[in-house]
Amino acid sequence: MPGFDYKFLEKPKRRFQCPLCSKAMREPVQVSTCGHRFCDTCLQEFLSEGVFKCPEDQLPLDYAKIYPDPELEQQILALPIRCIHSEEGCRWTGQMKQLQGHFSTCAFNVIPCPNRCSVKLTRRDLPDHLQHDCPKRKVKCEFCGSEFTGEAYENHQGVCPQESVYCENKCGARMMRRLLPQHSMAECPKRTQPCKYCGKEFVYDTIQNHQYHCPRFPVQCPNQCGTPNIAREDLANHVKDNCGSALVLCPFKDAGCKHRCPKLAIGRHLEDTTKSHLTMMCNLVGRQRQEILELRREMEELSVSHDGVLIWKLNDYSRKLQEAKLRSNHEFFSPPFYTHRYGYKLQVSAFLNGNGSGEGSHLSVYIRVLPGEYDNLLEWPFSYKVTFSILDQSDPSLSKPQHITETFNPDPNWKNFQKPCSSRNSLDESTLGFGYPKFISHEEIKKRNYIRDNCIFIKASIEIPQKIMA
Repeated sequence: MPGFDYKFLEKPKRRFQCPLCSKAMREPVQVSTCGHRFCDTCLQEFLSEGVFKCPEDQLPLDYAKIYPDPELEQQILALPIRCIHSEEGCRWTGQMKQLQGHFSTCAFNVIPCPNRCSVKLTRRDLPDHLQHDCPKRKVKCEFCGSEFTGEAYENHQGVCPQESVYCENKCGARMMRRLLPQHSMAECPKRTQPCKYCGKEFVYDTIQNHQYHCPRFPVQCPNQCGTPNIAREDLANHVKDNCGSALVLCPFKDAGCKHRCPKLAIGRHLEDTTKSHLTMMCNLVGRQRQEILELRREMEELSVSHDGVLIWKLNDYSRKLQEAKLRSNHEFFSPPFYTHRYGYKLQVSAFLNGNGSGEGSHLSVYIRVLPGEYDNLLEWPFSYKVTFSILDQSDPSLSKPQHITETFNPDPNWKNFQKPCSSRNSLDESTLGFGYPKFISHEEIKKRNYIRDNCIFIKASIEIPQKIMA
């Protein structure tokens, strides 16, 4: 009995079941000494492990005392079963011994293709496979009449020389495929053909229109200089750079010279007007210098802070400190900033080695009022509270930063806070500013993280009333 998992109509009685595999016995054998029965294969596998005892009662076994049980086998083969393909839809039932015969007609049994194409499929799917899918089926071409296997026919489709096809250029003509190459090369009005001037390909019936626009089509110089066969796309450069008959402007046109003459005569013009050209260029340079200064001033104004707060980073602190020690009263200046939009223009300065009473021992900071764009609209003298800070750069997650801060209210009688003169120089004593010559000592600044990564941060903020801001 082949190794199927049989589907019994009723569960087999216990005497038909193998104690080892718990299934209906296949080729049953009986141990004559104890009377127990097993599948021949199950018992052989059990004994192959080196245990020569009956699996049921553990009594010693003798190979000579194990016999086939044909009577029991016939009883088992007569048990009623369903087809093993019943879950797939087969409704056959019968005796176990009739199953092999049923397989020869079962529509759900898997069988190999009779054309030996290596495909295995159910019997009910075989007709469709043989007609449409089998690569070894016999197929006759409807156009040329040749016979092919299914696999070869798939390769033949689309190349049959006798098949009637439309022109690939979509001109509407229809012909056998073998005539298509000649039609496409010499007869089709939609065939492509290269332009003899630019080499690009165009549809045959449009190439004449293309030549009216072809960039390489030869044209004549409009100045009638006699140069032959100028490509259309090169004409502009020819007239501009090479045509001796073309009228050109003087190279000093941007400086103001309006002279215009043939290109061949431009050299003589330059020789005759050297002095006037030089004068024009000097005037142009002067105008451009003034424009550059104006643009630079506008750029500086755009980059200035307008919120009354300056955070000034001084990089390379150790080098700048040494420089300040070598040069007495050496002052560093911050970028300017505004107290608010349309407000006062201010600037902070620092003496890293100190100034006045703090020279040589402290860092000194000052603030000054600079001439601003909106001074005529503001109240004078400048009178708003000023706060200086040197920022502690310690990590806030590790310790709370301890900034050094000083605040003052400007004295309205000091000339430093009066409306500045527009010509005031930043190094003038009158603009030294007001501040703290002993803002922080050299010893104190080394504590904590006022200096970090060789830089310090100085903050200046102006307290402006909200109504002024509005």
